[in-house]
Amino acid sequence: MTPQTTLSNTPVRPEIQWPSQPLPESARAVIVGGGVVGASVAYHLAKMGWKDVLLLEQNEIGAGTTWHAAGMVGQLRTSNSLTKINKYSVELYPTLEQETGIPTGWLQVGSLIVGTSEERMIQLRRTAAMAEVFGVEATMISADEAGEKWPLMRTDDVLGAVWLPHDGRVIPGNVAVALAKGAADNGAMIHTGVAVEELIMDGNGRATGVRTSAGEIKSEWVILCGGMWARELGLKADIDIPLFPVEHHYILSEPIEGASKNFACMRDPDGLLYARTLDDNSIMLGAFQKVSQPWMAQPVPRDFSFGLLEPDWEKYKQPLASGKHRIPALETAEFPKFINGPESFTPDNNFIMGKPAQTEGVFVLAGFNSVGIASAGGVGKYAAEWLEGGESPMDLWSVDIRRFLPIHNDRAYLTERTGEVLGLHYQMAWPNREFTTARGLRRTPLYDRLTAQNACFGQSMGWERANWFAPEDASPEAEYSFNRQNWAPYVAEEVRNCRENVSVIDQSTFSKYLLRGEGACGILQQLCANNVDVPVGKVVYTGMLNERGTYESDLTVVRTDPHEFYIVTSTTQTVRDADWIRQHIPFNSDTRLIDVTSGIGVVSVMGPNAPAVLSLVTDTDLSESAFPPGTAQEITIDGHYTKALRISYVGENGWELHTPFQTTLAVYDSIIDAGNAFKIGHAGVYAINAMRLEKGFRAWGHDISPDDTPLEAGLSFAVDWNKDFLGKASLLKQKEQGIRRRLVSLVLKDPNVQFWGNEPVFRDGKLTGYTTSAAFGPTLGSAVAMAYVKNGDGSPIVIPELRKSRYEIACHGQRHEATLHLRAPHKER
Repeated sequence: MTPQTTLSNTPVRPEIQWPSQPLPESARAVIVGGGVVGASVAYHLAKMGWKDVLLLEQNEIGAGTTWHAAGMVGQLRTSNSLTKINKYSVELYPTLEQETGIPTGWLQVGSLIVGTSEERMIQLRRTAAMAEVFGVEATMISADEAGEKWPLMRTDDVLGAVWLPHDGRVIPGNVAVALAKGAADNGAMIHTGVAVEELIMDGNGRATGVRTSAGEIKSEWVILCGGMWARELGLKADIDIPLFPVEHHYILSEPIEGASKNFACMRDPDGLLYARTLDDNSIMLGAFQKVSQPWMAQPVPRDFSFGLLEPDWEKYKQPLASGKHRIPALETAEFPKFINGPESFTPDNNFIMGKPAQTEGVFVLAGFNSVGIASAGGVGKYAAEWLEGGESPMDLWSVDIRRFLPIHNDRAYLTERTGEVLGLHYQMAWPNREFTTARGLRRTPLYDRLTAQNACFGQSMGWERANWFAPEDASPEAEYSFNRQNWAPYVAEEVRNCRENVSVIDQSTFSKYLLRGEGACGILQQLCANNVDVPVGKVVYTGMLNERGTYESDLTVVRTDPHEFYIVTSTTQTVRDADWIRQHIPFNSDTRLIDVTSGIGVVSVMGPNAPAVLSLVTDTDLSESAFPPGTAQEITIDGHYTKALRISYVGENGWELHTPFQTTLAVYDSIIDAGNAFKIGHAGVYAINAMRLEKGFRAWGHDISPDDTPLEAGLSFAVDWNKDFLGKASLLKQKEQGIRRRLVSLVLKDPNVQFWGNEPVFRDGKLTGYTTSAAFGPTLGSAVAMAYVKNGDGSPIVIPELRKSRYEIACHGQRHEATLHLRAPHKER
């Protein structure tokens, strides 16, 4: 695609003469990129009192993606943390003109999201319900009411809409300039026309400054806010920043009679389009098409800061037709401007934030997937707090750069995946929706065997994982729905077989490490809330906490030697947990953490008949007296060395068999051969999820996070108060003052209702929280969920009082009564 770089594309922005001063030789923080995100970070660091903050922009402030962004600022996102970020932006942007004198064009016009299908209306009702939980005003309105808010919109095929009155719109480039002006007014240095060519690294992962087109600058922090250019800068420093530019289209009409700049920001996701009016009463018509085109310019030209790509009217046929259908006034309108502006997208549609693993002095904010303007204000605030405090100020795991592996930064992978990601903005947000592109990056040794068993695979951290197994006469393809999906009866059978008989589960995708050295025990004792100074062969479940006493992770620790520990954690935590542990290994220590994830497979055998099956393939005494629960032993399975852990995440008797990849298949085959006499079955990820919810087992990223403490999560049994550990002081304070929220299990009384997580929970008729995870519990015969509940007045939780209340969970606009459980809903047998 040929870029346009004519002056006619350059936006009109406020002309600011930044204070003339020589480029400094050093700074506390060098911010790379003067788009709206970089300007926001500079603004908030300066307002926080940081001195020597230097913002470098290779062109002019507001360049890159910022200047051609649509400028719609919505508050509601998919999580509480991301919604907080956008809510702050909405609070900040209206104040900037008075503070800086730069008009941002803020208008509180509201957002209108219309639905034209029954399934979309279910999604919109779920959206409106969670908005109340997150503190965002949102109302379901009728098609007629939607038409009143957008008089030019066709509504005869509209079934309803969500109205968010406090959303707004801005002039994006002006917001960037206003933030930079505010930063400068508070002491930050702004230098335009200075390109950062590379980071200066010390050879040990620490950034010591940047090399620019005007010379070298030393710094304590390098903050990469370079948008499309960030990936290349990262590669030069051996830092993976998985993002790629993708074409994003919108067109501008001539002024339209009857239009008003005060019309809401309208979105018609079923039509894959959005629309908003401009000050001259023209209409911006934009699209998020199902499949988009990555821009293959690598590297992105430095002089593309205010460039556009050539118009692609052929590609835009569908959005244009949808736009003319939704807004009949556009049928005969002229469209003098076609904006084909590339924006950076990430593999999972969430932006990138935080410190890359095994680095110091580097912080990344990039890959905003078309939400940069709405997020920039809050992102700058929370990034500044992160930099100041030394750790994430709240649960930002969904955007943490450590959720990616180097393989996610592969160019071929990115070009295939990001073409799908852009379109997800307006496609149905189905429960358990899987990406369809760039699959098969990583496969366990059992992949072919499970394929032969008719497995339906999902992906996590690049791994292909068996979600569920279809019968021989059924296709292993998910049919998405907000109600019970087509795989439900298959998963119910997987659960039944595991509860009543025996099943084999491939859990090879667990993240796994060895921590070796004389200091290993002391390091883990400091990081872990539970006591890990245990006899060799003991298995310990524990959380790793931060200074606030909230979770950084939860994991399983096995002592394999006086100076060695085997650590098992979740699939998604490979980079994050390794980085957290390594950060706390003293520089001169002999202790080393070794990632063995891709070298060790895990074949789990679970169920009442697990001992009988395993006794046919091993000579080890599997009795509880010889091999107690919560212990590990080295055994052989038909001659193959295996580390056997007698633990279970499904609440049934069983073992995890950890074996080298090269023998994992042989171990599996032996178990299947022996298990055929028992009609051994297979269980996938969905069955695991249902069974762990039935047993009240928590899941990282859902039920426990950096916003939650062990006391709140009901996991105080995994805290050893007789030793020191990171976060203990905060926990002791909370223990003394009492908790204000508590994680509980809730089981629906109506067996026909399906929950998925992220549904509001009501206690005695008042909103008290939301479900953190949920699934149908086949053993219970009803849906089961976890949720944090609180007292209406914010007072400390009194456990007996929780049991006296009446609980309801909202689903599709209706409330359904549920029974509270503080222990496992499915009792141990």
